[in-house]
Amino acid sequence: MEIFNFDGKLLEKAERAEKKLSDVFYRNEENCRHNSLKVLKAFIDNNVSDMHLKGTTGYGYGDEGRDKADRVFADIVGAEDALVRYNFVNGTHAISTMLFGILRPGDTMLSVTGTPYDTLEQVINGDKGGSLKEFGVSFEQIDLLDGGRPDLEEIRKRAKSAKMIYIQRSRGYSLRPSLNVSAIMEICEAVRGEGSHAVIAVDNCYGEFCEYVEPTSVGADIIAGSLIKNPGGGICSAGGYIAGKRDLVELCAERLTVPGTGREAGCSLGMQNRELFMGMYNAPLAVYNALKTAVFASAFFEELGFEVFPTSEEYRTDIITSIKLGSPERLTAFCEGIQAYSPVDSTAAPEPWDMPGYNCKVIMAAGCFTSGSSIELSADAPLREPYAVWMQGGTSYYAAKAAVVGAAQRLLDKGLLTL
Repeated sequence: MEIFNFDGKLLEKAERAEKKLSDVFYRNEENCRHNSLKVLKAFIDNNVSDMHLKGTTGYGYGDEGRDKADRVFADIVGAEDALVRYNFVNGTHAISTMLFGILRPGDTMLSVTGTPYDTLEQVINGDKGGSLKEFGVSFEQIDLLDGGRPDLEEIRKRAKSAKMIYIQRSRGYSLRPSLNVSAIMEICEAVRGEGSHAVIAVDNCYGEFCEYVEPTSVGADIIAGSLIKNPGGGICSAGGYIAGKRDLVELCAERLTVPGTGREAGCSLGMQNRELFMGMYNAPLAVYNALKTAVFASAFFEELGFEVFPTSEEYRTDIITSIKLGSPERLTAFCEGIQAYSPVDSTAAPEPWDMPGYNCKVIMAAGCFTSGSSIELSADAPLREPYAVWMQGGTSYYAAKAAVVGAAQRLLDKGLLTL
């Protein structure tokens, strides 16, 4: 930290914040140990070899590496099957493929975690053409109770009328707590306890490897997420995944490509397979560093007098820290600070813009080796009340820690922070 010319009082607060986190850091380290060994066992059990790291061209028929990656990932997350592909352009695409693969005209999708993340709005009810609504799929939601708890009683009442029970694990652009795996298990038990055969689907973005098990190990039928977030380990340069029950994954594969072809086609050009395997192998360590960064950011900004979600000592089930900054000026300055202490594009100046999939201007900071890779280190926020920023990632804890302090330094330099 002495390499950068940070204010001495900021460094004192950073040191004080870090010193009180030893127990939390140890808990995260134990989680990393468990998940690292779980991933290693999946690689060994599936006999991954050098031949599986090589790519294919054309149609990609018989791509052993691609198919082996599916089996390894399924074992890691406790699922029957998985679809791990660079064809997915982002996490929303993977989730959308899951929805369109399973839901049919006349079906009802019931979100039990309130309004889904912004980018799914067009997928569900949008007017751009091809939304679930346009295809005759109904959408309903059950809001979370105070404190972010699922409304289990209401879920029991309405579970039988739905084809899909939809759970968003992370908080999106809200300040409610993320759902831990235990809460997801309670939802699954509430649904099955009423005899419902609805498909329980989970948006698992930002939550992978944050706990010992994934939702597919506690009753969820299917999960989906992005490879440039947690499970790609900061190494995958694109892609997403769907994992769960075999028949459901097959339906999603038919939607990802075309009916009748499904998962059998789709080449892994160049080094894609190598990236997939390396990313999965390194993911638990990358998530550990991201969690450590998130915990530090919460503790540090608590020291500075800001309200943070979750607090530094709360149990975490995703890599996101939200900081309520209170004004658009502070929000912009924070993102400028994160960008200025990034390894790539440190001279870029983040500005709010009309990002596709959002209903207001969004500002983003991400000096990443892979564009938009949230697991590396990024911060983003909609320009609306309560002017909070959502920060995630940090594959290198010490570099990410410097960026967090750098964001505070930018606030100080602009007269937006008083020590």
